[in-house]
Amino acid sequence: MPNPSHRRDELGAFLRSRRERISPEEVGLPRTGRRRTPGLRREELALLAGISATWYTYLEQGRDIRASDQVLEALASTLRLDRHERGHLFQLAGHAPAPGPEADGPEPLDPEVAAVPLLLQPHPAYIIDGTYDVLSANRAARELFPGLTASEDRPANFARWTFLEPVAKEVVLDWTTEARGLLARLRTLSARHPGDPRYARLTDELHAGSAEVRAWWPRYDVQDRRGGRKRLRHPRHGSTVFTYTAFHVAGQPDHTLVIYAETDGDGDG
Repeated sequence: MPNPSHRRDELGAFLRSRRERISPEEVGLPRTGRRRTPGLRREELALLAGISATWYTYLEQGRDIRASDQVLEALASTLRLDRHERGHLFQLAGHAPAPGPEADGPEPLDPEVAAVPLLLQPHPAYIIDGTYDVLSANRAARELFPGLTASEDRPANFARWTFLEPVAKEVVLDWTTEARGLLARLRTLSARHPGDPRYARLTDELHAGSAEVRAWWPRYDVQDRRGGRKRLRHPRHGSTVFTYTAFHVAGQPDHTLVIYAETDGDGDG
């Protein structure tokens, strides 16, 4: 079951990270005196949001208090949260539907669903779950992402591949941008499943093995899965621009089918 104390601590850390990224000048406040930390002071944020400074301090400290929808909306507006960050704030504050009991392993795909990436060959395609475990992938995807292989005791995993496999930085040409986006999406998904031990194990492993994860995780970036463009080094075609599209599997909102297609965009050789 979710740990309420942990959720409150996460909420406080998220609020603090967003408060510290806004300067007084951005919200029309004069910069007065020397500041020990960047961004707004707690008292300033509370004033702008129209709430008690003491109450807000308790919220950021992880005290056992409950924020109303109106207070969360005021904080989201004052902190200039985008829709993904706003959703994350409400999740941490316990205003999302309570998750059901979590399994200690990925939910298997129906054979008909697992076959979909194979039908999309020669376009690279795969299905991942919320922890980025690869549940199904075709030959083109495994060629495009070398080293993305399963072991005897666990499936291949895109997060581990991205941060822990050295070849990932050779394949993903804009690695920093793409890796930060993946980590933001992983944080968003983990907040939706606070009782799932798989997320804790994965994030612990990524922290242990990646200096970038240790540096970026405290930033509390959040993001939903989406399509877009990537520059990848194809083993036969060299630097190639791909468009990719993500689809949720019906009945399994955390299972995502991702399909890549080469474009006419120029790579860097």
